[in-house]
Amino acid sequence: MTALVLPVSRLASLRPFALFALPFLLFTVTPAKADFRLCNNTGSRVGVSIGYKDAEGWTTEGWWNVSARSCETLLRGALVARYYYIYAVDYDRGGEWSGRAYMCSREKEFTIRGTDNCLARGFDRTGFFEIDTGEQRSWTVQLTDTAEQPSDRPSLPKTPSAAPPHTPPSPGTSKK
Repeated sequence: MTALVLPVSRLASLRPFALFALPFLLFTVTPAKADFRLCNNTGSRVGVSIGYKDAEGWTTEGWWNVSARSCETLLRGALVARYYYIYAVDYDRGGEWSGRAYMCSREKEFTIRGTDNCLARGFDRTGFFEIDTGEQRSWTVQLTDTAEQPSDRPSLPKTPSAAPPHTPPSPGTSKK
């Protein structure tokens, strides 16, 4: 990195410019990004869907196709909830990251409102795993393979039996 060094006499002559430019510089500072991201740290392509509760109720959305060893922004902007739910499928080797929070999904691209009566409404009933963001403004989920994960660090579940035992509350109730 190169630094610009000016003699003291030259710096004094720049003072009026600095006073004029300072207010403009303050308004051009960009705020930190706040997004919900998912990184696929596996050697496979994965399909990802997400569930969350916003002011209008429960929503599930999918599919994002995430290449091996890459990241994708699933939701842009500040997070609207503390808890998010993820379901992911390994396209190349089979398997899934799932849980016991059942929500509606389907095989093709979707945005579905509500978590009740999935089958009666023509959707699949899918088990998502819970992510507690602790009310952070942004969050990144790391998908890993158990075989690729060092033994001292936990990985996300690959089978429903290893998933957290949480289910989303019914619409109209709040999660504590």
